[in-house]
Amino acid sequence: MVTKYIKRIDQYIIKKYLGTFFLAIALIISISIVFDISENIDDFISKKVPLHAITIDYYLNFIPYFANLFSALFTFIAVIYFTSKMAYNSEIIAILASGVSYNRLMQPYMIASAIIAVMSWILGNFIIPATTESRVNFRNTYIRSEYINNDRNIHRQLEPGLFVYMQGYNNKADVGYKFSIDQFEDRRLVSKLIAESIKWDRGKKKWVIQNYYIRDMHGPQEIITTGIAIDTTLKMLPADFGQQNSKEETMDFWQIDDYIKDLKLRGVDNVTRYEQEKYRRTAGPISTFILSVIGVSLASRRMRGGMGLHLGIGLLLSFSYIMFMQVSTIFAYKVGFNTLLAVWLPNIVYSLIAIGLYRWASR
Repeated sequence: MVTKYIKRIDQYIIKKYLGTFFLAIALIISISIVFDISENIDDFISKKVPLHAITIDYYLNFIPYFANLFSALFTFIAVIYFTSKMAYNSEIIAILASGVSYNRLMQPYMIASAIIAVMSWILGNFIIPATTESRVNFRNTYIRSEYINNDRNIHRQLEPGLFVYMQGYNNKADVGYKFSIDQFEDRRLVSKLIAESIKWDRGKKKWVIQNYYIRDMHGPQEIITTGIAIDTTLKMLPADFGQQNSKEETMDFWQIDDYIKDLKLRGVDNVTRYEQEKYRRTAGPISTFILSVIGVSLASRRMRGGMGLHLGIGLLLSFSYIMFMQVSTIFAYKVGFNTLLAVWLPNIVYSLIAIGLYRWASR
């Protein structure tokens, strides 16, 4: 009988948790879509964007992105809201008075948190990258102008001991200027190529090095070779120099992991933002558990300010968590702070807060 009673409580809390969460997410997505339409309506009309492209390519792909973006925030708000309501209806007191321990009371919350966390992880690592790519392609096609690469003094390591350099790259013409290749063996330069330019042959799918000069060093001897044009196969593609700022958001779990390894091998400088994206996709879902514990600990005890005070404290903590995450990731990108620690630091700090509040609430 007691077991059946507890199972009913579990079902009741899980239903309340998930129902409040999905209702809150549906409301915020509806509001976000309305604001986004009002912001972009002039561009949609002036550039004669087809209606099916707006609805299917853009807004249908808009929903999972924003649902996952606000997931942690509305997990917290949902827990605060319905738990506070239960507390002021004396439901929490009745559950605890029936012999259910505070630890046992947390179980349905953790089950519901696990459901949301797994959904968030799958969305972030497999579904959202595909929808983001469609959304970015839509904006690049209809709204934004074509991307222009303005990078200067580009260095890449294509494989161990093989380094390339170019002064600049025109991604529209697929041409790199003032190009050079350095080949090292045992930290000793054995070959150096200097060329006026390197161009991608779209038909042959190969690079063509133009007006080149090669020095091959064999001990004390040097062999000089010059020429007008030579085809070559290098471990780089024009797409490597035509990146959009949101490219990391369009990669799934396996792609971003392989891409980070490839960037590190080639000595590319902007690895941090890809690492941040990779770690964030796991840290975000885990925060669901942390924020749920904080929410239950705050809302399960009555306070003089009532539900309004619970929601106020909850919003303060949730927004401070988001701000903390933004600041720590900026430190990683701008100051060189360890990327893994920067992404996980908010979870670590708020885990300590959750433990403290849980002990206070369970007394």
